[in-house]
Amino acid sequence: MLELLVLSAAAALQPVKLPEGFKAPTPRPLQIGDSELPDLLSGGAALALRLATGTFVLGWRPCFAEVGGIKLFGTAPADSEYALTFGPIRFRDDSSVLPATRPAKPMVVYEYESSPYCRKVREMCCLLDLEVEYRPVPGARGGVFAKELFKGGKTMVPYLVDPNVDEAMYESDDICNYLHKAYGPPADAFDPKALWPLTFGPFQLITSTLAAIVRGLPCGQRRPDARDGNEERKPLELWGYETSPFVRPVREALCELTLPHVVVPCSRGSPNRDRMIREQGRFQVPFLRDPNTSAELFESAAIVKYLNDVYTGGG
Repeated sequence: MLELLVLSAAAALQPVKLPEGFKAPTPRPLQIGDSELPDLLSGGAALALRLATGTFVLGWRPCFAEVGGIKLFGTAPADSEYALTFGPIRFRDDSSVLPATRPAKPMVVYEYESSPYCRKVREMCCLLDLEVEYRPVPGARGGVFAKELFKGGKTMVPYLVDPNVDEAMYESDDICNYLHKAYGPPADAFDPKALWPLTFGPFQLITSTLAAIVRGLPCGQRRPDARDGNEERKPLELWGYETSPFVRPVREALCELTLPHVVVPCSRGSPNRDRMIREQGRFQVPFLRDPNTSAELFESAAIVKYLNDVYTGGG
């Protein structure tokens, strides 16, 4: 019944459209504009405070893919797989314990960027390489999604809904334990110390809070100029991972504009890096795909501008 109501509301929305004269920017790997430098520095500081948790999938391992033209790993053509090339040597990475069981449908997590408890869940999703639909609730109280939360009894984040097994729960520790048990490898398949930045509560809480402070505590409230009905739009698709300082400004914009979005995780060792190369001919994050306008674009600053142009103002 709820899904029918959402679909009905979405049908009544005024369509959004591409900005006048929009043209997707040409991807420019590792090029930083002057205006992006503060974001990069503060994002890098947040990464360091959290010891890069979420940069690597669980069980990450590097290997030689090719040496002197001799393929040592895998059978796929070199141009269809992610690797770092240094002269005649190509390096790849993957996971010794993933993929484990994969959900047929993306799970839904109600959250907001600055919450240290929400960060813990996002990091676990990156470690387990799980696609998740995030529904932003700025400050745990702003926007339509907050009203959805309140129907469940309380407005508290993070809140997980797993449509695959009709499971729902609050509390970040319970959510992380559930994700690990349902979609992670067996506990004896990896070193449990890999999870200590998440499981050692005082460290996780303090460093995650400091990381949010470094970023200026973003997403404490829904932006006043956010377009009405943003929550009813089709979820946008964001390729990236938790610790990337280039991805972080995009996630913050999506949260402040209360736009639902599915994150396709691309941490080191994720097969989604190969998938992007097959689909896009390159690997670079962030990458945004918007089903509401059919736009596809790389480049952090360009994506944030696009979101501001399309999803602010209006009715």
